[in-house]
Amino acid sequence: MRARLLLLLLSGATVLTLFGAISVGPVRIGFADAMAALFAPQAGDMHATIIHGLRLPRVLLGYLVGLSLALSGAVLQGVFRNALASPYVLGIASGASAGAAVTIALGLTAFIPLPLGAFIGGTTAVGLVYLVARPAGGAPDRLGLILAGVALGTAFAAVTSFIMFVTAGDRKLAEILFWTMGSLGRASWAHIWTLFPVALIGGMAMWSMSRELNALSLGDEGAFSLGIRPEKLKLLLLLLTTVLTATAVAFAGTIGFVGLITPHAMRIVLGPDHRRLLPASALAGGVFLVWADAAARTVLRPAELPLGILTALIGAPFFLFLLRRRRGGVLQ
Repeated sequence: MRARLLLLLLSGATVLTLFGAISVGPVRIGFADAMAALFAPQAGDMHATIIHGLRLPRVLLGYLVGLSLALSGAVLQGVFRNALASPYVLGIASGASAGAAVTIALGLTAFIPLPLGAFIGGTTAVGLVYLVARPAGGAPDRLGLILAGVALGTAFAAVTSFIMFVTAGDRKLAEILFWTMGSLGRASWAHIWTLFPVALIGGMAMWSMSRELNALSLGDEGAFSLGIRPEKLKLLLLLLTTVLTATAVAFAGTIGFVGLITPHAMRIVLGPDHRRLLPASALAGGVFLVWADAAARTVLRPAELPLGILTALIGAPFFLFLLRRRRGGVLQ
């Protein structure tokens, strides 16, 4: 009953968010005017131009990115059986940032779209993590993947830092910084039509395996006794989360904590059943990121605060609160 009520509330919050957030921004547009511009645009109407050309694609992209990161975080927390796991644990964010930095620094954007360069960097990082963590003739264990992700993530971050150092004073530096701090400022309809099918298909595939994901909580031997091949399942889930996270990062840059605190909070409320946890995390992640972006656009008006900074400022203390609450007030 609690799960159904929460999902209903999150669905309602999604509708209110998608319509309400388009009226928020540096240019003040009342809710009624925003609805009129959205559903009955007039030729030459400045509000309609702002809504359809800027705010609506930004809100939709923010929702899809938040949904993708939160969904990936929920799945990885189940795969690793660790509520501290996030979509970036395998070095995806560092790899994507390095890929974007290389694309910008070498002037390859005329041949390779920046999101594609970031996507290649993110997927390359995960592929290297898997190869490094994989023992000869076997499959990598959870600890090996995490340690390899930390090590290679640090290496890719160093590559990005080096590129920023050698491009200091160049206009490319500002573009790289903009990317590494995370932003939805470049949202376009092309980005949405690319991310939407990835999020939809990836999310449905993950949810279809929610029962098998629940079985992983019993350990590999317990899952195998239920007729599940745990290593094959983990590999498939890692592949899905990699594609989903890398695509999200490719369009929005590095935005932390969304994929960590959102599924963690939903797990506290709903418990570990992924049949309920995955859709709740996806909806909550989308709503959270849209309103975080709305705050980033207005808190320092007319300047825009990088979204990654704001989510970190919100996410870090909130996560510590959840951790203390979960562990009876003791941090371990």
